[in-house]
Amino acid sequence: MLRLFLLIAFLHLSAGRTFAEDRQLAELFMKNGIQGTMVIRSLKSDRSFIFNDMRARRRVSPASTFKIFNTLIALQEHAVTPENNLLKWDGTHYDYPEWNSDQTLESAFRVSCLWYYQELARKVGAEKYRRYLHEAGYGRLSGPFETDSFWLDGSLLISPVEQVKFLKKVYLLKFPFSSSVYDKLAEIMVSEKGQGYTVRAKTGWAARVKPQIGWYVGYVETADDVWFFATNIDIRSDADLPFRKKLVFEALKKKGIIR
Repeated sequence: MLRLFLLIAFLHLSAGRTFAEDRQLAELFMKNGIQGTMVIRSLKSDRSFIFNDMRARRRVSPASTFKIFNTLIALQEHAVTPENNLLKWDGTHYDYPEWNSDQTLESAFRVSCLWYYQELARKVGAEKYRRYLHEAGYGRLSGPFETDSFWLDGSLLISPVEQVKFLKKVYLLKFPFSSSVYDKLAEIMVSEKGQGYTVRAKTGWAARVKPQIGWYVGYVETADDVWFFATNIDIRSDADLPFRKKLVFEALKKKGIIR
């Protein structure tokens, strides 16, 4: 089965695709029985590793990975501030216990608290979102859309390749946000720290589409480079959710980016 899959990948390359399908990444997905895609790209050399190039260019709902851009927008528009970002829980009980309490920007980002970011979205407003998304070239937004759910319901779509391009621009401070806004995002995005590296990233789960899609996007800073990554996978059951991060970390180790 693996040989057949790799032969198909080679034929895609031979047909003139932009990137070679990476054998090590293909083996990781096959070994774990996961359908998906992954893009990893270096800041310094622009060297890229990619699995399933066709899917990597296909736009899907960003789900909670949009919280990266949403955080920048909300801070820049003063929906909250880096210093004052506590929002009170209104007592509504949610299926996720972590949401049933007061939230700060940091805690809401970490637990993907929907109600917190919906409140920020209503403060920002639809017209400003249209402008920010257009100017950043962040995927494609269809209208009309609901201001507090467009990143979940399919109104906003983005591909893994576009996610990586966006993250690179965020890292290089290419968008017109203040330094305090960028600093706060970098602070709350820290996901993992290890020997010689720091990962800043966000998970996502597009549960309103079929098949459901799980995301993990971000970047890893090492002593000599920065590597941006975006992966999405089909979610068949809750048991697949850990593979969003697991596959990325296995890939980063395979490529010698982290130990």
